[in-house]
Amino acid sequence: MTDVIRLVGMSFYGYHGVSAAEKETGRAFEVDCEIEADLARAGHSDRLADTIDYGAVYATIREVVEGKAYALLERLAGELAALLLDRFPIFRVTLKVRKMMPPVSGQVKHIEVEVTRHQGDVAKITDEDNQPQE
Repeated sequence: MTDVIRLVGMSFYGYHGVSAAEKETGRAFEVDCEIEADLARAGHSDRLADTIDYGAVYATIREVVEGKAYALLERLAGELAALLLDRFPIFRVTLKVRKMMPPVSGQVKHIEVEVTRHQGDVAKITDEDNQPQE
């Protein structure tokens, strides 16, 4: 299966970082999210209930990025992946989390961390009839 939903270039403001300045003043962050799920049912029914609601995915990502502060982008990306896998019937999620204008000596547009996680709970992606959920 190669069905994919992508949310690209989501922008947020958060307080993630190691330095005191990052924790106090915050930074701009961008997130790209790629979700692998079975979209066949939605392709036939044309019903939102049969797919992954990307509005709800966006809200989940926003909740985390603009909520609790993390020292490391790796932790932020890992928390996002875990929450998405828990809340939605998806097989795999890849997240790219970018800190814009990072505090480094020199010109760097952004620092990016990419993580990919797979669903560990098969029950989240299959229903009672052993058919993929959307």
